Amino acid sequence: MPSLAGQPAFFTHWQLIKYRDGRRKDPQMSAPAQDLTDADMADLAAYYAAQRPRQRPAKTEPARVAEGRRLAEIHHCTSCHRPDLSGQQQVPRLAGQDFDYLLKLLRSFKAKTATDLDGLMTMSAQPLREEEIVDLVHFLASLGAEP
Repeated sequence: MPSLAGQPAFFTHWQLIKYRDGRRKDPQMSAPAQDLTDADMADLAAYYAAQRPRQRPAKTEPARVAEGRRLAEIHHCTSCHRPDLSGQQQVPRLAGQDFDYLLKLLRSFKAKTATDLDGLMTMSAQPLREEEIVDLVHFLASLGAEP
């Protein structure tokens, strides 16, 4: 499960729209999102954006963290997610996120079963091999939630 604290409001609002409209499906989120108004979504997004993110506990391996950092640089992750990976506008915060959530999401982008606003993540994930996805997740999960 992702941490919503500190996520950019635009990102969270867009995800709620996708749940409400059925473009994104989740057993826990789809049903409650059906009854949200645009104002409800804006309020929820603003609330979560104002919350202080905290790093999720994760067991990471130093060698995989180092390789993941290298891969993040090669693949320009900081171009969209910001240098501290805190996210911006429609781009989510990755720093401090849950290890298993990040792993599932990157694999889903690679498999083209997850989508983002402009399709850039789906394209970016295509050249990644499975071990590179795991290395990236070790790196991302090792980061503090705050800059």
